[in-house]
Parts: sequence; C-alpha cells; structure tokens
Amino acid sequence: MNMKLVVLCLLAVCCSSLANTSTNRSDESLKMRKLHEILKQLKSVKNSLQHNGQMLNTPPQNIEDCCCLSALQCFRANLQVQFNTTERTQSTNKLYRSLTSSITERGLDFCKSGNVKPTCQDCDSHPKENVKEFFKRLESLIQRAITRLSMN
Repeated sequence: MNMKLVVLCLLAVCCSSLANTSTNRSDESLKMRKLHEILKQLKSVKNSLQHNGQMLNTPPQNIEDCCCLSALQCFRANLQVQFNTTERTQSTNKLYRSLTSSITERGLDFCKSGNVKPTCQDCDSHPKENVKEFFKRLESLIQRAITRLSMN
C-alpha cells in the first residue's frame, strides 16, 4: 500500500513538471510571435512616417536590462501623444495596441534583480531624436527581446 502511494506521488510530480515545462514553452512561443508581429507592424508604420520631422524623446540603444520595460513605456507614450489624431493610421493603432499588450511586456521583462528597484531615466529626460531614429531604437529593443527569448 505504501509503495503504491509513493509511486502515485512520483507520477504526480513528474506530470506536474512536464505540464509546467509545456506551459513555459508555449508562453515563450507566444511572446516570440507577438514580438515578430510588432516588427512587421513597426516596418509598416516606419515606412509611412520616416519623412516626418517630429522630434521624440527616445531611450538609448544600450538600455539596462531592468529598464527595458521603462523604455517600452516611453516609446508607447510618445506614440500615443505624437501620433494622435493627425497622423494616426490603422497601422499606428495596431502597433500601439501591440506595444500595450501584456505579452509584449512579459517579453521585454529582463529584470532578474528581485527586490532591487531599477533607477531608470524618466521618459522626458531622454534626448529628443527624429522619427527615423525613434523607430530604429524601438526596433532594436524588440530585436533584443527576440534574441534573448531565442537563447532560452
């Protein structure tokens, strides 16, 4: 009787472990698909706005791991404010919605510091760059996330 109980417990632990691994893989796959979708949307928006003369607060290329979410929020805020009613297109709306997705946020959450609060720059303190550079840096951030996820 005790042996059967031990075997059942071991079987339950193994099944639980396998289910967890499967869930993690599907979450990683979901993040990758979302990030690739963003790259496609970004290309569409970038092509339509590359000659726009606006200057936008733009996070740096080499942002710290724990500040990637803060950078994402800055890119989103600029998209929302700068491309409001005058230049908002269907592709800009799609890109903005994708950037606000919780899947996107999970894909860019590289901070493994636990309780340590990162000291990320406020969006308004980032230097202003032209639209072309803004989109180039956003694309770089998304590419970075894709590379990290593919290494897992």
